[in-house]
Amino acid sequence: MSTTQPDQYCVIGNPVAHSKSPQIHAAFAAQTGQHLAYGRRLAPLDGFADVVRDLISKGYKGANVTVPFKLEAASLATRLEERARAAGAVNTLRFVDGEIVGDNTDGPGLVADIVRNAGVALAGKRILLLGAGGAARGVMLPFLQQEPSAIVVANRTRATADALVADFQDQITQVSACNFEDIAGGFDIVVNATSASLAGSLPPVPASAFTTTTLALDMMYGDAPTPFMAFAAEQGANTRDGFGMLVEQAAEAFTIWRGVRPDTRELLTTLRA
Repeated sequence: MSTTQPDQYCVIGNPVAHSKSPQIHAAFAAQTGQHLAYGRRLAPLDGFADVVRDLISKGYKGANVTVPFKLEAASLATRLEERARAAGAVNTLRFVDGEIVGDNTDGPGLVADIVRNAGVALAGKRILLLGAGGAARGVMLPFLQQEPSAIVVANRTRATADALVADFQDQITQVSACNFEDIAGGFDIVVNATSASLAGSLPPVPASAFTTTTLALDMMYGDAPTPFMAFAAEQGANTRDGFGMLVEQAAEAFTIWRGVRPDTRELLTTLRA
């Protein structure tokens, strides 16, 4: 047993008491033999920057950032990694050599969960992304790097979807925007990146978007299937919640901090049980 103090990390949010991140990172540390401690830090809605400065003064090595501070974290960072710049939001901070380095592991976490855990390739697929906010923006670059055939971004406000698509035009993948009512045809993968599930409601996606081979994934998770998942299942689609994404984005953050990648498969099985 090491007698040195463990390296300190935490998740910053408001609320934050519900976060499973301490449990996940403790399991990663035990699995990889890393000497670290990971806790929760509740930040006042107007006090995020002060909390980060306090963590740095206490020698913390890094932090995860959750709702509602991901945009503020991007502004506070002194340097942004490419995927954080593309997302315009930060969920992972490193404190190194006087810098606050911001990254975004949400998109890579979602890709890892779809490709590795669900066993569904993204290359050559037609993807429907519901919503055009920060959650959708965070997954666009990692999705495009998988070279799907098309990504359609659907949103209540068309101008918001158009603005998102304009930032991610790509020669290989066809990227387009539409209103919910203009969604046409079936898709290989449908991702709910709206906040509808938080309110227990269903985004206005047509049944025709789903086929019996569609993977319908909700970024939210809970004890029961979300309304989006239930609706997709009624159309014969395969459904998946956001819990795998949560674990995979945590593994990506852990790898950034510690230089070693944990195995997520056993943890996913244990936590789901």
